[in-house]
Amino acid sequence: MKKISFIHAADLHLDSPMVGLTHLPTNIFTRVKESTFRALKNITALAIEEQVDFVVLAGDLFDGEDRSLRAQSRFRTEMLKLAEVKIPVYIVHGNHDHLNGSWVHLDMPENVHVFNSEVETMMLQTKSGQVVHLYGFSYPMRHVFARKIDDYKKVAGADFHIGILHGNEGTGTEHDNYAPFTVKDLLEKDFDYWALGHIHKRSILSENPPIIYSGNIQGRNKKETGGKGIYHVTLTDLGKTLKFIETSDIIWEEYTIDATSADSFHDVLQLCQIALNHVRKDKTGTLLTLFLKNVQLDDTREKRSLDGELLELLLDDEKDEASFVWLVDLIIIESQQIDKEQLKTKANFYADLFETIEHFDEITNTLSPLYEHHLAKKYLSPLSPTEQEELIEKAEKLLIELLYQS
Repeated sequence: MKKISFIHAADLHLDSPMVGLTHLPTNIFTRVKESTFRALKNITALAIEEQVDFVVLAGDLFDGEDRSLRAQSRFRTEMLKLAEVKIPVYIVHGNHDHLNGSWVHLDMPENVHVFNSEVETMMLQTKSGQVVHLYGFSYPMRHVFARKIDDYKKVAGADFHIGILHGNEGTGTEHDNYAPFTVKDLLEKDFDYWALGHIHKRSILSENPPIIYSGNIQGRNKKETGGKGIYHVTLTDLGKTLKFIETSDIIWEEYTIDATSADSFHDVLQLCQIALNHVRKDKTGTLLTLFLKNVQLDDTREKRSLDGELLELLLDDEKDEASFVWLVDLIIIESQQIDKEQLKTKANFYADLFETIEHFDEITNTLSPLYEHHLAKKYLSPLSPTEQEELIEKAEKLLIELLYQS
């Protein structure tokens, strides 16, 4: 029986700056900064343990086009481990680590194979004698909007054909439309597996043949929740096995507590402590956004304690935990909703305000100074339609609160 085994990983973003987290305790921030490297170590350890035939890395290995020496050196160390056990690695570079960047170059060991800027085919003969053709290209520059999928051509003479593509599936609107393709495009190529990168959320676009976004190997902000990792893939002439394995050392999570049953500050505290232990994972750190809804405390002093002391108490014992749960955000959701119709009767101004907000469609232009800033634009990703709506709703709530205070 013909058989190959490999690891598909993508979007490593090694040495990601983890923007906005410098307020964390030093030991936790250090661990967060190291998390992408720890995830990479988990990948190489798994490849060696499973004795895979090869490893595929589908773009954005490095977080920036400058490819820091620290990131290159740490990556090279892991590649040398794979070289010692004769596991080849096939790499395409994506929009973040494109070939036109400027960096001090470190040579990689001979087991590392990098696709050039045009779609090409690389041939591998595994230890068991199977012939594999791998197809891919690296971004020559940051912005690649061409349909590079049209240049992928199946080459006869292999037992298995693996496509590697860092790009955006045509129906996806939340990410830059780099190297666009459709599932139909990929199916027509008649490959045995498609290893995709660029989208940080794990997704299976097709089961047969497998067309898969493995997602990134380590979440880097609160939008990238849940366990991140890689696929360990086994293909045979009779079928396939796809196994997702988590590699992240730090996990971002969200959790909502319904505090309807809480009659005191102590009750709320206990509910929060139960929640923290519920999301806690062995040997893994968690950065948590906690939503607290339906809080109704009669005591004014206890209400005030929710705003500051609750967070302090919950963080007290976490910074020295290996399996810490650190609250990056504690959001108390007010149970009382804004009665817009009642406000409109108080003054015509409110009717005009709500009308303006309801039809506001200039959020992109409003935020453009931030996205065009020479530093900020390197770290900001476009807002999804849902995130835009949430931002407008928060702005509306803040405006009304300020108007009430004036």
